[in-house]
Amino acid sequence: MKKIFTLLFILILSLSVAQKKEVKKAVKLFDAGDIQGASDMLLANAALFEGADSKVLNQKLYLEARIDQANKNYDAAIEKFKAFTAAGGIDPTYQTQMQTLVAELVNSAIEDNGAQRYSEAASKLYSAYTIDKEANQDYLYFAASSAVNGQILDTALVYYKELKEMKYEGITTSYFAKSAESGEEVEMSESEYELYKKTKDYSDFREEKSESRYPEIIKNIALIYAQMGDNDMAMEAVKEARQTDPKDLNLILTEANLYIQLKENDRFEALMKEAIAQDPNNATLYFNLGVVSAQRGSKEEAEGYYKKTIEIDPNYEAGYLNLVSLILEEESEIISEMDGLGRSAADNKRYDELLKTREDLYRECIPILNKLVDIAKNEQAIKTLMNIYGSLGETENYKKMKDLLE
Repeated sequence: MKKIFTLLFILILSLSVAQKKEVKKAVKLFDAGDIQGASDMLLANAALFEGADSKVLNQKLYLEARIDQANKNYDAAIEKFKAFTAAGGIDPTYQTQMQTLVAELVNSAIEDNGAQRYSEAASKLYSAYTIDKEANQDYLYFAASSAVNGQILDTALVYYKELKEMKYEGITTSYFAKSAESGEEVEMSESEYELYKKTKDYSDFREEKSESRYPEIIKNIALIYAQMGDNDMAMEAVKEARQTDPKDLNLILTEANLYIQLKENDRFEALMKEAIAQDPNNATLYFNLGVVSAQRGSKEEAEGYYKKTIEIDPNYEAGYLNLVSLILEEESEIISEMDGLGRSAADNKRYDELLKTREDLYRECIPILNKLVDIAKNEQAIKTLMNIYGSLGETENYKKMKDLLE
């Protein structure tokens, strides 16, 4: 019996030695760059590893994870690395391997984004996040952005909700100093910043923190809900966000945009006025108020808002065009009345009055359109001026616009 036990012990020991030997051989092949050879060796010895002890199995599992990583089978690699640590596996290269894996995932995602493979990019960035959820939160944020770019709204919503739950802000600090040699301010890394503080090569050191990304995340959650047609959830998300930061301009505008979608113009107008109080020199806010006022038939208000738009931003082309369009709205009523007149003396007199009113509208529009042409050579403005000059019989100006258009 003792002899049988001794023989069995020797066989087990021999098997264990063989298992370790084959794993080492596969590792050597891998380290030498023969990834396929290492993979083939593990596959060929699959039966040998059945029943192997945990240490050998962990070594094999770690190598398989590295092989998957080398072959860019990133999801499989991550699963195996996680299984390795869950089984108590320890390897001195593990942390370096994880850092390399994260870098590979992010670089590959950047390439995917550049090629508009947004779904693949989002998946890789999310995988990079899961490797270290504490240190890699930024990658979850970028994964959500990629998903939005690819219109994978369900996925983007899940990612943004996760960011919201962790109250992710993504605030970064940039470091600046003025070079003594050039006299110009330059940006530098934190380590350089601390180092140069001890020298005379730089002066006027300053730090600059980025804005929190949290309001943007809440805004995007709301916009995704709105795009998916769930306006109730969208409104709930925005109102929740505004409770935390009631003066945030982006959140005010997001809520205003939702009211536009819901056709609640009164609420939209109130919020736009609130936004203007926050940012009184924002031409777009006045333009949007002009659009809503025009839709509601408040012509004088709309005209005032459009004029304020181009006063703040003289290059705001849509402000000029909408102002002209608003002025010319009366033209259709004038033409309709002119067409309905008879041939009596009274009708002829009224016709002449309406014709003058129509020409006055045209002349009111001419300086507005000419200013836009001077600023931007706007094609729509040129065409409108051609029509106006043609109607007024100003042949020379008509030809001038025609030449400009051509």
